[in-house]
Amino acid sequence: MSLAEFMGPLLTGALITIQLTVMAALFGGILAILAGVAKMYGNAAVRAFASVYVEVFRGTSALVQLFWFFFALPLIGIQLTAMAAGVVVLALNLGAYGAEVVRGAVKAVPKGQWEACLALNMTRVQALRHVVLPQALVAMLPPASNLVIELLKNTALVSLITIPEITFQAQTLRAATLQTTAIFSLVLLIYFLIAMVLVYGFRRLEANLSQGLHLGRAH
Repeated sequence: MSLAEFMGPLLTGALITIQLTVMAALFGGILAILAGVAKMYGNAAVRAFASVYVEVFRGTSALVQLFWFFFALPLIGIQLTAMAAGVVVLALNLGAYGAEVVRGAVKAVPKGQWEACLALNMTRVQALRHVVLPQALVAMLPPASNLVIELLKNTALVSLITIPEITFQAQTLRAATLQTTAIFSLVLLIYFLIAMVLVYGFRRLEANLSQGLHLGRAH
């Protein structure tokens, strides 16, 4: 097979890789915000639950988690498709690591912002939603972009539960043609290009949010 013939299956796999990355990033981002805020401002039970979640998923292997969700859960009556298991595990991992990013960014917001919110009789939820989190979001983006790049690379793990993403497609092609160097060189290039698009997107988002934040302060 020629390089051009390799590209069809690899691009099909790349689309699935992108789908996994986007879905896990969306769900994981929501989990990160919820867990990060819960660890700081929840009651004792909520803080304990958030802390256990973060430490369990940061302290155990993502590959073992993936196998557990896909192979062990059906034994207790919970059946997930391979795609669902992959998204759940990737999102839970991103959320666990992202929770610490959120917590650090929120703590970095000057105390004067909280005091101003209290002076305006805002509740803690209102202060977080309207004042603190918008400012913290700008600080979150650089480390968040690194986590999403790691997420992109971790999508290769789901090939082990038969999701035909790009690594699975590459392994199938290699087994059929034995052209390992050519195939995996293309895979490296495709991963790199996707990562560069993600980096560019995060940088543009950071620039736009920073500009909006400065304009808001000016007014």
